[in-house]
Amino acid sequence: MKNIYVLLLTGLILNSCGNKKEASLDEILATNDVTLINSKKQEIDAKLQAFSDDLKKLNDKLDGLNKDKNMPLITTLNIKNEVFTHFIELQGNVQTKQNILVYPEMPGILQSVFVKEGDKVTKGQILASIDDGGMSQQLAQLEANAQLAKTTYERQKRLWDQKIGSEIQFLQTKTAFETQASAVNQLKRQLTKSNIRAPFSGIIDAVFKERGTVVAPGQGAEIFRIVNLSNMYIETEVPETYISNITVGKFVEVNFPVLGETLNSKIKQVGNYINPSNRSFKIEIDVPNLNGNIKPNLTAKLKLNDYTNENAILIPQSIISENAKGEQFIYIIKDKKENNEAIAERLIIETGRTQGDFIEVTKNLTADTEIIIEGARSVNNGQTVKVINKQ
Repeated sequence: MKNIYVLLLTGLILNSCGNKKEASLDEILATNDVTLINSKKQEIDAKLQAFSDDLKKLNDKLDGLNKDKNMPLITTLNIKNEVFTHFIELQGNVQTKQNILVYPEMPGILQSVFVKEGDKVTKGQILASIDDGGMSQQLAQLEANAQLAKTTYERQKRLWDQKIGSEIQFLQTKTAFETQASAVNQLKRQLTKSNIRAPFSGIIDAVFKERGTVVAPGQGAEIFRIVNLSNMYIETEVPETYISNITVGKFVEVNFPVLGETLNSKIKQVGNYINPSNRSFKIEIDVPNLNGNIKPNLTAKLKLNDYTNENAILIPQSIISENAKGEQFIYIIKDKKENNEAIAERLIIETGRTQGDFIEVTKNLTADTEIIIEGARSVNNGQTVKVINKQ
């Protein structure tokens, strides 16, 4: 009976202690009691650990219930056949085959200059004249002598036709007439050289000699430079590796960085000689110059079409990986379900030419195949994936 009372008394004491108000954190801190503060810290640490353990259990349970948690999310592209045009980029210079220096054909004083720089001229137009040094007077005298010889010959011929006179007289007058006529023609041809004419239609680019200058045929005696800017072309050298693909008529995009202009043209001529020093061959490209802005020696950037496939398969280069054997591969999807879940399958491919960020697939990939784009490097062969393409 005594033990019962002791137990009841102990319970009352413990109950009264349990109902005692617990000290707040601020009150504990205010005591500056290291033991009490450390005890409170350990209590809070134990509660945090318990909460962390409970949170982990909850997450593990949710992961087990959520089947999509570890399923890779990907985007895909449905492959279609498309036109693939490949270009090589080169640099060339504008040239013209009608760009020459005009020289005098006879010596003398430059008597007149009829054109100035920038003038447009036509073929055969007189550009300048040279003093003929009295050849005009000589021609007049020769023409008079030739006329007399002609008259004498005609009269002697009439007599000879009537069997009057001797044959030797007739032949002498004929020879004299022919000699005089030949001398006249020769001097006329010589006199034509006193007029300097345009060899073709074009523009006077430079005038090197002034009126009154003594000129003569020979090196350094040029009087004009004449250029035809309507008949321009670009010449460039192409590496010999492209000799079978670069042919006459192939499309070329021509860009002039200085002018900020771009035009389309075609290959006009392909050289038949390979330069042994740099293993290249020359090509010519027509350059229409409608507004006259294009000048000889102007630099041009060229994009030459060396390959075209009307039914090409193109994919982004960034999705291609390589295995230990050096084989290239991508991932495609198979067995796509209504909920957009599918199976990733590794596909070994072979590739060809590139253009920008895309590359042509030449083997194993066909049109209407759905390939993985985003997430291609994070999936494994045979793994279940989920397609999340944006609509």
